[in-house]
Amino acid sequence: MLRKEWTVKGKNGTDIYMREWTSGKTGEALEAVVCIVHGMGEHGERYRHVAAEFAESGIATLALDQQGHGRSAGKRGHLPLDNALSDALLLLEEAGKRYPGLPLFLYGHSMGGNVALNCALRRLPAISGLIVTSPWLRLAFAPPRAVEWVGRKLTRIVPALHQRTGLKPEQLYRVGYEQAALMEGDELCHTYVTLQTYVDFTASGLWAIEHGSSLRVPLLLMHGTEDRISSPEASGELAKRLGERCSWVAWPGGYHELHNDIEGNKVIMDIKKWIKQQL
Repeated sequence: MLRKEWTVKGKNGTDIYMREWTSGKTGEALEAVVCIVHGMGEHGERYRHVAAEFAESGIATLALDQQGHGRSAGKRGHLPLDNALSDALLLLEEAGKRYPGLPLFLYGHSMGGNVALNCALRRLPAISGLIVTSPWLRLAFAPPRAVEWVGRKLTRIVPALHQRTGLKPEQLYRVGYEQAALMEGDELCHTYVTLQTYVDFTASGLWAIEHGSSLRVPLLLMHGTEDRISSPEASGELAKRLGERCSWVAWPGGYHELHNDIEGNKVIMDIKKWIKQQL
């Protein structure tokens, strides 16, 4: 597989790191491009095994490190929603420059699923489809009300104040998929979120459910039924609002990172199959 990397200037001049993967086969006619937006505390390199499967079917993959994540600049875990949406558009623009005329698909996981949905709903990019896995629409757990109230008040004063997410690898996936990108030992992953990021994404998740019926592109929505991080019920609500425009998959027993979970290969194959159906 052939890999390239580069940096672009994102919102407010922030350096945003991007990479792409293709099969590297000489003379290959590509069919589509997938742009991946990762989740909270991780980075785009963790989707290399997903890109490898796509490459086998003539699909190029681009993935960014969001502001405050991975190799991109910014305070760890600090990502205002507007910056995230702008950088997602930048990723799509980069894909369009490199592969003019090819169908573009936007793929977001967890927090990145929130970004992908809000980007499609608010910015209306020219994409052929949207892939969203385990989106942060609502959390699967409810933080104490007093803590939330204090946090919202403090956001106005110290929006970039760090908090620990407390996420542990065993909450994200079950070990067993050989190609999975595990978080253990990955120095580019972190467990921070700032107050503004939490408030922004909590609000935008609820907004996406409320306004989801206005989505203009086909959506593949997947969520593990045993996700302990983001709410599968919230994804079900969004799917119900969209009806036949949404291909809804409630993955039985699946954890948060479906593409790294025990049945990760099946998940990726289903995503690839859906992309082919849209072409």
